[in-house]
Amino acid sequence: MKTYRNGRHDMNLMHEELARAQMTARLGEAHELRRGRQLVLARRMSRKAEQAAQQARLALARVI
Repeated sequence: MKTYRNGRHDMNLMHEELARAQMTARLGEAHELRRGRQLVLARRMSRKAEQAAQQARLALARVI
């Protein structure tokens, strides 16, 4: 933390640093949420692709 002779200035710097730390934490949380949502979406799409492939194999087996 930066220190200056003026006590008010010190308090302002502390508040600014606290605000920056909170903003960084919130951005990190948002990034984690996005990553989690992307993972859920990828799993869902993978299951749909597996189901479609299974249906295609069944359809092919019926034709043969």
